[in-house]
Amino acid sequence: MQARPSRAYLYYAAGERGVAVRYDCVSMGEGELEQAPPLVSVLIVSEDNAAALRRCLAAVEASHQRERFEVLVVDNGSQDESPRLDSEFPNATFLRLPRRFGVVKALNIGMRTAKGEFFFFLAPEVEVAPETIARLAERLTTDPLPVAVCPLLVDQEGRPCEQFYRLPDAAGTLRAALRERWEAVTLEAAGVGPVAVEFPCLAALMIRAYFLKALRYIDERYGQSWAEAEIALQVRRAGRKILAMPDLRVRWEGGELPALRHQARVRALYSADWALGAARYAGKHFGLISGLKVRLVVTGAALGRALLSLLLLREPAYEFARARFLLSGQKLDGTQRFL
Repeated sequence: MQARPSRAYLYYAAGERGVAVRYDCVSMGEGELEQAPPLVSVLIVSEDNAAALRRCLAAVEASHQRERFEVLVVDNGSQDESPRLDSEFPNATFLRLPRRFGVVKALNIGMRTAKGEFFFFLAPEVEVAPETIARLAERLTTDPLPVAVCPLLVDQEGRPCEQFYRLPDAAGTLRAALRERWEAVTLEAAGVGPVAVEFPCLAALMIRAYFLKALRYIDERYGQSWAEAEIALQVRRAGRKILAMPDLRVRWEGGELPALRHQARVRALYSADWALGAARYAGKHFGLISGLKVRLVVTGAALGRALLSLLLLREPAYEFARARFLLSGQKLDGTQRFL
């Protein structure tokens, strides 16, 4: 048996070939022995969301069977106090990215670091109940059929949040690209046993680690958007299921956007990233022509809106920045120095 470090900090530095990791470990505690791998790896990607992240981590720390899972927080270039919350939550490991590399790269970094049999994707705005993680893991442990499970997300009044969507086909992908949203569906038979769902969001989703490892994690041709659609489609193609557990409810609380996200150029980049993600999704799964069609339609529409904004004097800075990002194919990938 080998001794293990009592705490570890992970730092990431951007280089010409991507992101490199450096581990700084404190001295090993006497008598501390290497423990068995965790059953669950909780993966939280945080971006200038310290208040919500603090509540999220406090709820996770109060979970049943806490000793059976690890908590990894991937800080995606935050400029608030998020990276300094490690002192408040010493049992969580913080992975610090120097800039915003997009959710997809951040999740992949977290998964490559994780050791759990199951990955539990968790948004900072979600506060789990004490039994949430243990019950989701129990379902995957005792039932070999589903590849992923999720609880029901509710707001402060206990009303179901928008969480489930129709997996888009080629035409649906184009509609989603133009509307900047997927087609939501209502979960049937809420309040009863597990229900098979086609396409849940990633705000609270537990998935078998081997499934994503077999895919070599999430395709990094996506930036900030469309990771959940990609995962859902891969689950369908594998002939597997995703189960929702409506009787297991967790609170999903929306909050204010970080101040940076209110800037016109930043909003334009996030919007363009969504449309470019849709084009990549269409091209990958429905053919090159389909992906090209999505890109041409959304870019043409963006150019038209930019010209119209000059006449109406309605956010021309935003509209022209968005059109420029779409024309150049610039997804959110860490190369943007203004973030």
